[in-house]
Amino acid sequence: MTYAAPQLAALVAVCDTGTFEAAARALHVTPSAVSQRVRALESEVGQVLVRRATPCTPTDAGAVLVRLGRAQALLAAEARAELGLDPEDAVGAAGPRVDLGVAVNADSLATWFREVLGVVARWPGVALGLHVEDQAWSHDLLREGRVLGAVTSDPVAVQGCRVEPLGTLRYRPAAAPALVGPGEAARPDWSGLPMVVFNDKDALQDQWLARRGAGAPRVVHRVPTSADFVAAIEAGLGWGMVPEPQLDPALRAGSLVALGGEEHLDVALHWQRWRLGSEVLDRLSDAVRAAAQRRLRP
Repeated sequence: MTYAAPQLAALVAVCDTGTFEAAARALHVTPSAVSQRVRALESEVGQVLVRRATPCTPTDAGAVLVRLGRAQALLAAEARAELGLDPEDAVGAAGPRVDLGVAVNADSLATWFREVLGVVARWPGVALGLHVEDQAWSHDLLREGRVLGAVTSDPVAVQGCRVEPLGTLRYRPAAAPALVGPGEAARPDWSGLPMVVFNDKDALQDQWLARRGAGAPRVVHRVPTSADFVAAIEAGLGWGMVPEPQLDPALRAGSLVALGGEEHLDVALHWQRWRLGSEVLDRLSDAVRAAAQRRLRP
């Protein structure tokens, strides 16, 4: 069974933007045209594809066709680029454009994944769309068809994807020197010290406490950006699990002290990408693999 490209594009746009009106603006058509295309696709499939809520989200069946729509759009964009044709989805564009949606956790983005950005910056006509998501949750974006590749901690491939190990990102608990007294860094009072977490999905600190049989502290701060997370710990807001590439310079500068001696927590990272014959996606995978080999632990 084949599906019309305009119908798939309408479905993708609705799920991306969250409303039929915003999808219409993105596609340069009327909301009525977007609605008709989605309804026609639903009639052909015989299933509801979009949850009409705020925002609109794909159903399980809709996620399958969103993935198909993105795959078709990527391959079509690559073909137009090779042929030197203008993109079909842009008005007054200077040249062909290939969109790459990628999910990456904030700590990777702040450290080793920046090398990938430098590589992609040299690819003319490629627009990188980053989704910052916790490594334990990024596979959901693949499953929903929102991204083409993801840095994830899940070693099990999402249906339609392939997975490969990248290496491990090491974390160590750290705090500002003023937060722990002399001699307390090696054996701190975990339950008594205030704690800093990235967001509600950040379970690293809880995992650390659970391994030591310690309960959660009374005061838990949330700082949802990687650089500000480290800055908050340096300011004495609380202790937190800091990735090694960010921790080492702070230890040398004396702005942080490591807690618990040499103990650490390693998070294994994987690269998942769609099983799609795409040159751009292959090049992106090569760049991710090379950066991980240079910056992550085996």
